[in-house]
Amino acid sequence: MERLINQLAVTNTLGEGVIWDNRTGLLHWTDIQEKKLYQWDGQSEYPTVTNLPHRLGAFGFTEQRDVIVAAFDCGFALFNIVTGAMQWLVQPDEIAPGSGRRLNDGRVDRLGRFWCGSMVEDNSLCEESSAALYCLDKDFSARTTRKDIAISNAICWSPDGNEMYFADSPKQIIWRYQFDQQSGQLSEPIVFATTARGAFPDGAVTDAQGYLWNAQWGAAQVVRYAPDGSIDQIVKVPASQPSCVAFGGTDMSQLFVTSARENLSPQALATDQQAGHLFVYQTDIQGIPEPRFKSS
Repeated sequence: MERLINQLAVTNTLGEGVIWDNRTGLLHWTDIQEKKLYQWDGQSEYPTVTNLPHRLGAFGFTEQRDVIVAAFDCGFALFNIVTGAMQWLVQPDEIAPGSGRRLNDGRVDRLGRFWCGSMVEDNSLCEESSAALYCLDKDFSARTTRKDIAISNAICWSPDGNEMYFADSPKQIIWRYQFDQQSGQLSEPIVFATTARGAFPDGAVTDAQGYLWNAQWGAAQVVRYAPDGSIDQIVKVPASQPSCVAFGGTDMSQLFVTSARENLSPQALATDQQAGHLFVYQTDIQGIPEPRFKSS
């Protein structure tokens, strides 16, 4: 059973993108709206905070210790979290400032490509389902792999890398694709799981047993799904808007959960007082170290 062993009172507006670096022993996550990147050693009372030049939706580690591949709101870049040096790689027109869209959820696949999907954040500027799923390849080129998306989320892979998961949050469906690792091509999707009313699938990760853990926005829970899509267990979270999950710690058995305060009224925050905090659970299950983005 999972038990809550720690929480950090970081009061993130929109905590997201949490991943553990097994090379450094540091947890990283972003507060998208506040343009901040957090690093935490799992022991200190408070994490290190880096101010960012743009809103950071998702990111992945690279072969260079201090450099991340970053999905900023308006494009993909390499960003040095120590020096602040940034190299823009691709800035798709579809997510340019003023488009009503931005990059959101992403992750590195088992062979080192970085995948990230965009989301519609202003329906007055664009069509309701006009976001897309991108693959940033090792040569820094980006291709659009899926369209007609509202809010991209839950991007992750099975342990062997042959299956990919993806959710369009408002549709409340997590899809599974057969994934050709060499070409990076996706099959037609099948429905892996549907979420309960009021539970919107957000960030997800798979464990070493091939089960998928999904943070469910609005439902104060993380759900563990078996490989056949059935619910294995539900972990209650003391915040209504859990947003992303990661495994880490010395033996990869701790589950980290980010959350958000965004869009909660003062009345809601009066009862949802731990909204925006980072939560740490001890489990008896091991996760998988994150792959690193590889450039050619």
